[in-house]
Amino acid sequence: MTPSAEMITMNLTLNNGVQLPALGFGVFQTPPEETVQAVEHALRTGYRHIDTAAAYGNEREVGEGIRRSGLDRDEVFIETKIWISDYGYDTTLHAFDKSAGKLGVDRIDLLILHQALPSRFDLTVEAYRALEQLQADGKVRAIGVSNFMREHLDELLGKTTVVPAVNQIEVHPYFKQPDVLAADTEHEILSQAWSPIGGITFYQEGQGGSVLDDPTVTRISSAHGKSPAQVMLRWHLQQGRSAIPKSVKPARIEENFDVFDFALTDAELAALDGLHRGVRRGPEPADITLESFGREIPEA
Repeated sequence: MTPSAEMITMNLTLNNGVQLPALGFGVFQTPPEETVQAVEHALRTGYRHIDTAAAYGNEREVGEGIRRSGLDRDEVFIETKIWISDYGYDTTLHAFDKSAGKLGVDRIDLLILHQALPSRFDLTVEAYRALEQLQADGKVRAIGVSNFMREHLDELLGKTTVVPAVNQIEVHPYFKQPDVLAADTEHEILSQAWSPIGGITFYQEGQGGSVLDDPTVTRISSAHGKSPAQVMLRWHLQQGRSAIPKSVKPARIEENFDVFDFALTDAELAALDGLHRGVRRGPEPADITLESFGREIPEA
């Protein structure tokens, strides 16, 4: 079934009133040479939200894909992230210029800090204050964070003014992060899932296998005539999260968008919730340091 116009424009309202398309298209680990075509195809499929990051090295190609789609700039919600190497007030202001220059835009819809930097949280706070200024200046429509745990949110909120609109975190049925989801809800922060279909579980040996092959997921997918990926994306959307699936394959891009014509039951949602194993597959937030993860972000 092709989603109707109403389904395609399914939005979530951020805490500052900005509308964000709930289902975004991600380009993490997408090579620059494949990014333009993938983004263009995603937008032609119906996606209206593209998520990238300075550290991905493909912002320029994301911008080109958007331009090639033929859509007006205001029709596409662009989200990108500041890397830890560019934390600090003035440095973060310049990081906006670098990202905007590569994307080829004057304004970014959602700009977020890519990680907390626990060992230099002072730089994290200064970076976020720069985001606050960028929002006040109208250069970004909404600001937020990524991979922030409850303690990071508490400390940030105690030292800044604007509550983050979004916290993008690892969420899939094998790792739901209930405490972080609860903290986001308490502060009216939208939880946004990276690796929403458990892609990070696909290729990691000795950690319980891929969630795509989980019997509970496949049983539910069979009941609805949908793929396991579609079931997991629907799980996110019905629980009020934004989700950012990624692919470079046209058929997968289309499949991941075709999730607006069915609904999971309360029992099915609970069954998926029950798959949580409490094992993080991405980096431990506490381990993020400039020494280990710092990298230079090139100029525009």
